[in-house]
Amino acid sequence: MSGYVQRAAVSVLHAGEAMEHLQIDDASQSPVDPEVRAYVYSLVSALGGTGADEEGRYVLGDDALACLKDLKKWLKLYDEKANRLDVARCLAEANLVSGDLLPILAGWPESATEDRAKSKIALACLELLVPLTWPIEKNDMQMTKNHHRHTPYLQLAQTSYKRSILEHDSATILRNAVRIGLPSMALPIGERGNRDEGIIKLLLYFFRNVALISRPQNLQDEGKGSEVSRSATIEAFHRQEVLALLLTICSNMGEDFSTQDTVILEVFFHLLKGIDVENLFMSKKELRSRNDDELKSLLAQEADMHRSYARNAPTRHNRFGTMIRVMRDDNSYSTVTGQDALRGGQQTLSKMDQSKKWNKPKGGAKNKEYSSDRFDVPVALTESATTHLRAFVEEFLDSGFNPIFNHIRRAIEREAERVLDSHKQQFFYLVSWFLEAERVRRKAKKEASKKRRDKKIEETFEPDSFELIASVLNQESFILLNRFMQTALDLKYWRDVHAGMRCFTQILLIVQDMSESPLEDDQEIAENIQNRIFYEESTHDRIISILRGYKDQGFGYLDSCTELSHVFLRILEKYSKENVDLQVRSRRRARKSKKAAARECGEPNEDDEDQASEIEDVAEAERVSRERRFDFRRFSAKFMTQACVDTFTIFTKYYADLSNEQLKRAHRYFYRVAFKQESSVMLFRLDIVALFNKMIKGPDCLNSSNPLYKEWDQLVRQLFKKLFKKLDQRPELAVELLFSKIHSTTFFLEYGYEKQTISSKSRAPAVLEVRGSMTLEEQIGVMVAILYDGKIEQIDWLSKTLASAADERQSWEAEAAAKAAESQAQSPLQASSPPEENSKAPSITVVPSNDALRLAMFKENKLRLLMTLVGFERLGIDDEPDATWIIPSSLSSPDLRHRCETIEQHRQKPKFEYGEDEPMAAEEMIQRKPAEKMRRAEYDDDSDGDGIVSDQNMEEEFLFPAGGFTNKSNPYKLALDALKKKQRKRYTAVSDDEGGLDDETREARHIARVLAELEKRRKIKSNEFVGLSDEESDEERDREFFAKEEARRKGQANKVMDALIAGKISKAVEGETVKPAAESRKRKSEAVVEDKRKRRRGSFLEDSDFIDQSSDSDKDADLGEGAGSSSPARHGPFADSSDDEDGDEDTPLSSPPLGGHSLSKAVDAFQGEVMSQESATKVPEVNLNNGDEADGEDDAPVASTARRRGRVAVLGDSEDE
Repeated sequence: MSGYVQRAAVSVLHAGEAMEHLQIDDASQSPVDPEVRAYVYSLVSALGGTGADEEGRYVLGDDALACLKDLKKWLKLYDEKANRLDVARCLAEANLVSGDLLPILAGWPESATEDRAKSKIALACLELLVPLTWPIEKNDMQMTKNHHRHTPYLQLAQTSYKRSILEHDSATILRNAVRIGLPSMALPIGERGNRDEGIIKLLLYFFRNVALISRPQNLQDEGKGSEVSRSATIEAFHRQEVLALLLTICSNMGEDFSTQDTVILEVFFHLLKGIDVENLFMSKKELRSRNDDELKSLLAQEADMHRSYARNAPTRHNRFGTMIRVMRDDNSYSTVTGQDALRGGQQTLSKMDQSKKWNKPKGGAKNKEYSSDRFDVPVALTESATTHLRAFVEEFLDSGFNPIFNHIRRAIEREAERVLDSHKQQFFYLVSWFLEAERVRRKAKKEASKKRRDKKIEETFEPDSFELIASVLNQESFILLNRFMQTALDLKYWRDVHAGMRCFTQILLIVQDMSESPLEDDQEIAENIQNRIFYEESTHDRIISILRGYKDQGFGYLDSCTELSHVFLRILEKYSKENVDLQVRSRRRARKSKKAAARECGEPNEDDEDQASEIEDVAEAERVSRERRFDFRRFSAKFMTQACVDTFTIFTKYYADLSNEQLKRAHRYFYRVAFKQESSVMLFRLDIVALFNKMIKGPDCLNSSNPLYKEWDQLVRQLFKKLFKKLDQRPELAVELLFSKIHSTTFFLEYGYEKQTISSKSRAPAVLEVRGSMTLEEQIGVMVAILYDGKIEQIDWLSKTLASAADERQSWEAEAAAKAAESQAQSPLQASSPPEENSKAPSITVVPSNDALRLAMFKENKLRLLMTLVGFERLGIDDEPDATWIIPSSLSSPDLRHRCETIEQHRQKPKFEYGEDEPMAAEEMIQRKPAEKMRRAEYDDDSDGDGIVSDQNMEEEFLFPAGGFTNKSNPYKLALDALKKKQRKRYTAVSDDEGGLDDETREARHIARVLAELEKRRKIKSNEFVGLSDEESDEERDREFFAKEEARRKGQANKVMDALIAGKISKAVEGETVKPAAESRKRKSEAVVEDKRKRRRGSFLEDSDFIDQSSDSDKDADLGEGAGSSSPARHGPFADSSDDEDGDEDTPLSSPPLGGHSLSKAVDAFQGEVMSQESATKVPEVNLNNGDEADGEDDAPVASTARRRGRVAVLGDSEDE
């Protein structure tokens, strides 16, 4: 024990001397507080040590466990609490890890696992190792002077810690650390306490720190970088069974382990980032062949460089300096230095171009991220490390992939406390890495099976299903990925966007492999996944915005965004060809009233008035979706913008360092732009043309042995042909070669004319009103309170405008009063006369003080409402932005001044709440003014609401309307009208005949009536459309026309009289006389009663021509005439004379031979009745019924008029009437 006691005493003595020395000198010269250093050194010395008498073995001190706990307290209470690194610096200088902690862990034998004292000491060592190896990563805002002083030293110290852990002599440090956590892991998850969970997490954090520590990039390697490399870490993890432990935890995640998922995720991320998956799954022979090919290509490039340099190698005579002066067109000079400027004109100009390059200064990164999270830096592995890692990855894909990633996804979705922002990025990167590993593994298996060429193996070979990676191919994972990418894109977290792009690309590629799988289940799943991915238009827009938004995010980001766009376009094009009816869901803005939203939600109507006042016409914006058919050509055109072309141009500038796959990607994009989309104008820019020329014909062109050289050469040749042809067609392109192309320029260069666009006019805002029944002053107060916050300048302007208008109106009123007094004094006789009503005050134009107010007077509906309340009026249409506001003449100066004072009063003391029981804010007191509903015309048919106009309706619009009734008193027409009024009663016999018709028959009759009415209207020549210009002087023609009209009128009158006489005579012949009106009514009522049983028919008309034609006309009337028609078929012989102009004669009347005596009596009797009732236009009813026939049937009155009335009554009850 004397060795470590002596060491402790010496360290304390040295600490005391150091403190005395520092008291004399400036204390700021020491990086650590001397007192802190003394305490820490004393604890380290008392922990234990090696002595000569112990044969080099490490011996613990008496209070070793207490010293370890005190050191832990120093780290926690001093460094962490004070945000300093002094204790860690002291422990690094004292070599605690390599000199004490690791020897203590190495000296813990496996046989002493059950020894509790040694187990506690080993656990205390682990509790110190974790904070000492914790990564030191702080951004510039968190870094202090203390951090800047200690960070470089501690980074080097952590590198030495990792080297000591991985290459310790005992080679059991990691294994012994695993032994510390095994007792806690062996317990079931329900029996573990907080201490057990803490030990497991502590162990995993230790593995995470070991995997994370790497050599600082800004420090020298000193030949020891391989000792802490990724290969050394993987080999140590494999050798000491750390990988097996991690695989066990992943396989049982969710069953035996729960909260350790995020730590496992970090271990995998720092262990796998930057490793090439393709190299991982290559065989040794393939890997060696690939390395040989890479070496040969590098040697060939070096030989080409030497060869080009040898052509112009310096000689003994051209070793001197050279300067050349070149005169420009504007008589200015440029200088070029160096002997290589003398080789030729092209070389001189090329050197001038190199000197003209401007290195744009780069600003600091806005979102500076830690270097340990970078995953785009390639890492090379040794052969043994590749073998061990490949075996681990295959076992992990087979057993641990689904449990761990499903568990982490759920934790991210529910935003668990243990999930950090960095875990989301690591999650999606690892998903992309393992999906790529699965693809490469399947590809390697297929190639291996093809090389064997064993038919028996091919027959028995069953393809593997994709169930091993199904946990990241469900809808929940896609939703999480889309949300993560969109959030990172909005916040410009480019590394997160990079991880999301890699994950989305690998998902698309794995789905493509699934669609080509021979298993039908995999094909159906792939079809479903593709449909879900391509259904959302937001996904398409996100891919375009990522490609378009590249600026300076680095080459890794550039490679990933170009790969994503290439894969997405290629798979989407193939899928759209297979599914012609592909639908996408796009989102747009829509307006939805709150009343409709409340109705959909089923909210109860508590108070109709309150609900109407709160909900009525208040609209809210929401996202609504609609489906539309997908057009791939239209969608791919979005990738042809200038920003997207610039991104691929920047990517192509690295052509010398690109792989064949990357060169092919760029070639396919430019080919699509130039030929598939026919947008080659987008590539006609000088820098792009120069880049293509440099790739093929330049000094640093592509190697002709490159497999893609011929394809690029052909593309560039065809593109230059198009360029020259377009220059001949559009000489303006010579100027546009200097600039980027916008849409209008591209359209003009393609078609030779500018695209015609229609600019949409600004619409006026919604009209508002104040709720409730409030006075004008209160309404003005509400609007002043609303505009008080943020727009008080509008209130001031309105107040000033009212004040100046009141002064101007008052001046005019005073002037008008003076003129009136003067006029009364000059002419006192006119004093009693009333003043002239046209002497009104002129309206005052409202002039805004600036352009902002002018725009507000049109755009802001609250200001417009206040202006309306104070009496302003707006002239012009609503959507006219430059309409004039005026102060009308009706407002007097006291009114204007009163409203100005009201505004000032509410401005001084604004009232922001209204109501006593339930106060409402002023903003809630206004609402949209309901729009006035247009009244429909009485003749509108609600059934014709489809907006389709038939040819028949179009023809009716061009026909003349039917003329009105003539005012000329015609005794015969008056007699007919009187008879029509008397015969209004319907007979049930007719309804019995018509009531049994079906719908088809009624519809056919309705169509026939419409066609007959239309045919009639075609014959109408209305006087309504005859103008004054038609009344030209042609007396002879007018005299002839009126003579024909008079003859036609007399003829019709004679026909009517003959028909009436024929009816009278028929009664006289049968022995009946004309009864008075009262007796006629009695006979009619009795006839109606009798008609309920029998149908009446006119016996004396059955054999005449009148009956034959009238029956036909009755049928025509039933099919072709409406209720308001005045056709001859409708009224039998009592037709209107105006309908006979076109030669449509009435049914000819004929009567059987009658006796003269009876005929003369009938004629005299009827003429007497007509002349007596002519002035009152009323004719007594005439009973024209015949006697009873032998069969007992009654006769119908006057040529079956009642029967035709009955048919009209049936039509009146139809749907069309």
